Amino acid sequence: MTSVGLCRTLLVCKIHKRMSSSKFSYEEAVKKLNLLQSNKSTIAQIRRDIKLGQKCTNIEDMEKYLARTGVSLSALDKLSVIHVAGTKGKGSTSAMCESVLRRHGYRTGFYSSPHLIEVRERIRLDGSIVNKDTFAKHFHEVYDRLYATQSYEGDMPKYFAFLTVLAYNVFLKEKVDVAIVEVGIGGIVDYTNVLRKVPVVGITALGLDHTSILGNTLPEIAEAKAGIMKRDCEAYTVPQPPDAMEVLQRVAKNVQCSLNIVPEYKSYTFQNGLKLKLPVDIDAYRMNASLAVQLAHAWMRKNTKSPIDNLKSTNITHGGVEGKESKQNVAMNGVVENIITKLPNETIKGLSNCKWPGRYQIVETEHSTFYLDGAHTKESMEICVKWFKDNNRYNEKHLIFSSTGDRDAEILLKPLTDVVFKMVHFVIPTAFKEMSQKNDNYSIIEHRDLIARCNKSAEIWNRLQKISKNNKVMVFECVSDAISYIKESEENKSVLITGSLHLVGASLSIINSNLSEE
Repeated sequence: MTSVGLCRTLLVCKIHKRMSSSKFSYEEAVKKLNLLQSNKSTIAQIRRDIKLGQKCTNIEDMEKYLARTGVSLSALDKLSVIHVAGTKGKGSTSAMCESVLRRHGYRTGFYSSPHLIEVRERIRLDGSIVNKDTFAKHFHEVYDRLYATQSYEGDMPKYFAFLTVLAYNVFLKEKVDVAIVEVGIGGIVDYTNVLRKVPVVGITALGLDHTSILGNTLPEIAEAKAGIMKRDCEAYTVPQPPDAMEVLQRVAKNVQCSLNIVPEYKSYTFQNGLKLKLPVDIDAYRMNASLAVQLAHAWMRKNTKSPIDNLKSTNITHGGVEGKESKQNVAMNGVVENIITKLPNETIKGLSNCKWPGRYQIVETEHSTFYLDGAHTKESMEICVKWFKDNNRYNEKHLIFSSTGDRDAEILLKPLTDVVFKMVHFVIPTAFKEMSQKNDNYSIIEHRDLIARCNKSAEIWNRLQKISKNNKVMVFECVSDAISYIKESEENKSVLITGSLHLVGASLSIINSNLSEE
């Protein structure tokens, strides 16, 4: 072969290699995933079906999708899972639970939603976001199997369903000891609930959210969330409103599992007299920490390979509501029935070292102090406002706000009127105006619908404020435009960013872009 021919051959090989690696790259995975998003009409049809009483086939669909990737239900049964549902705090509860278990020496998997900056944040191994190569490898294996086994064109799981199939595949292949799985929406028909055997279940604080899907009352929502309880599992929950707790108790009795109410965080004692200051000092976070502790230790007591067998309780009971102090049922080593009361050092370290961005997070920059919280319910927004007031540093205050989905913007905005903002910015919850299909936060929702929602929120704010002259209201097409506008002021200022985790994620990608590498 001539030197020219050899050069041509090498060039062709390089081009082929580049094309091949591009085909299976992280960016290509994100592009394929984004094409699986449900369009507006599909979501509307799901809501209509629910209202008309049509049978939801989410669980049956998931069984088929998993089978097409080589994962049978019996294989899935081998994955040991802590399943967490709830309206508020399920993400931070799951994150703290994972951190505690990892501190005790277990190999952990963690599946959560939504992501803030990059979609791979949703799947974590040993506390770390899976790297791009690992995500791409598993993604393309799962995607190709599903694509090759379609019964008809388009016979593919939608965005969240696909990621759930992917997460279960990753956790099984990576042989994790335990997977902490956060429910997407609701519980009983959530795609994650394809699980048949779950040793430990957690239900965080309940409130009204996703009402067009889950129901308009707290008991209806509690019924949906309680759907993750399984026979013989240990279920844990925080104190709930009486009508919600009644539903949880009834479901627990029907499925024959224990239901345990976790104690207040201040009631714990610590090994060696250690004191613990949690990363976030608010009541809601402390209650989430208590739930996380109970979930982690319940799993460790049930796990036959536990390195802390000395924490096993001698008085495990099922079918009722546990967690009440009882002098007659005190087990050894600080466990009362199903409730641990004395925390070992590893648990304390797991709680204190837990990082969960986008929730009660403060980021300092040269021109502003940003306060970020993905509050998207009435109750969580009230907590967010109190947190902001307690931690705010400057007189000049700005609000960047966006709400998504079927949430009522007025309900979310009303608590925020207690703060005197110099300016209020309503934005489309994307970092920049132009978003390609290879961007992790690409949305198929049409621009005119997004900007119309921002304008509607601005109208609501003006009405709530009675067109107050104390603040100026502006609408922006992306977060970067709002932040750039705020930067023009030379004064030190506080900026509260809230209303949506999508908004918080878009904001963090601008002010703390290395988040996904942490």
